[in-house]
Amino acid sequence: MGVRIDKWLWAGRFFKTRSLASDAVSGGKVKLNGAAAKPAREVKPGDRLEIHNGDTRWEVIVQALSEKRGPAPEARLLYEETAESIAAREAEQQRRKFTVEPAADLHGRPTKRDRRQLQRFGE
Repeated sequence: MGVRIDKWLWAGRFFKTRSLASDAVSGGKVKLNGAAAKPAREVKPGDRLEIHNGDTRWEVIVQALSEKRGPAPEARLLYEETAESIAAREAEQQRRKFTVEPAADLHGRPTKRDRRQLQRFGE
């Protein structure tokens, strides 16, 4: 017997809410053993999951099952992350650390002052 994939992802703390986990599975952001799955699909120990959550990507192997969300140390016991996944996440973290995001300084709409500077620059 298994556990619904959306419940397991929520219990494993990959998503903050079960509905976010369900939406991610429905949207193709989660693959079960290399294939797309539906939120009601059951996972069992030994299954391989590829999870994309924003900029973060995990590749994990299911170790244990849980339908309840517990503390983070317990959640880490539910899966084992592959070595390739750990290396890729660390490389991405280093890249983000040393590379400035182009839109990092932009917050909302430009002010009147910003608009005037843009107009002067364009002339």
